[in-house]
Amino acid sequence: MSQYTDEARLGISGRVVSACLDAGRPALVGYLPVGYPSVADSIEAVTAITEGTDGRGVDLVEIGIPYSDPLMDGLVIQHATAKARARGVRTADAFRAVEAVAATSATPMVMTYWNLIEAYGPDRFARDLAAAGGAGVITPDLPPDDCPEWIEASDAHGLDRVFLIAPSSTDERIALTMRSCRGWVYASSVMGVTGARAATSDAAPVIVSRARSVDQGLPVGIGLGVSTGDQAAEIGAFADLVIVGSALLKCLDSDGADLPGDLRRLRTLAADLAAGVDRARL
Repeated sequence: MSQYTDEARLGISGRVVSACLDAGRPALVGYLPVGYPSVADSIEAVTAITEGTDGRGVDLVEIGIPYSDPLMDGLVIQHATAKARARGVRTADAFRAVEAVAATSATPMVMTYWNLIEAYGPDRFARDLAAAGGAGVITPDLPPDDCPEWIEASDAHGLDRVFLIAPSSTDERIALTMRSCRGWVYASSVMGVTGARAATSDAAPVIVSRARSVDQGLPVGIGLGVSTGDQAAEIGAFADLVIVGSALLKCLDSDGADLPGDLRRLRTLAADLAAGVDRARL
């Protein structure tokens, strides 16, 4: 059963996580960028990972907005987002993807670098995301102690705020970050950029344990490196959310030339990952 009961801290996405934990498993989060291979194709893709092969896929969809100078995206994501930008993707396209996911059984969030929110206008961004049915925003490069505009805008429109902690974070920094979050906290399990890995990081259980020792009131998600159902089960044995990105994006490697085949691969992987989190706490 979930230990997380503070509704105000859990927000929208944290309540989804808490419900998954009450069902005896961690939540599954899938990341895909809007605009790759095209905006229309990416909307089909984010819908596919909510479905799996039998109606069971991810619980939360992390919709990435392509950015010109990503700080932590690995080569697979950089390649896709560079193509999306070259093909004319815009920040507003993310709200179309959010609407599509909101119409499914999954809950949509957005992952974006701060410059894009700042350029769009923090209050306008929060307003449009909430209107589209989005639960909140993951901001990998935003310091939680230096973003009054985002705190104000996200509070005004009822959005969750997910900030990142890393193995290099001090306990004081972890405490500050988690106090600033609403929904859950994103724990990077490795130093460096994202990407699927053959084995999960030994640092993953350590950063989760450190986060919980500092603040027991907020779910902790682990990302960076998960690519199979077995790895999802391994991470889900100690984390509240299992986050998968590059492995899902690799399913779209036909670059739109074989979208039906790519979508089948996405659904198959999403189903495998969902089965993995089901095994995590049996």
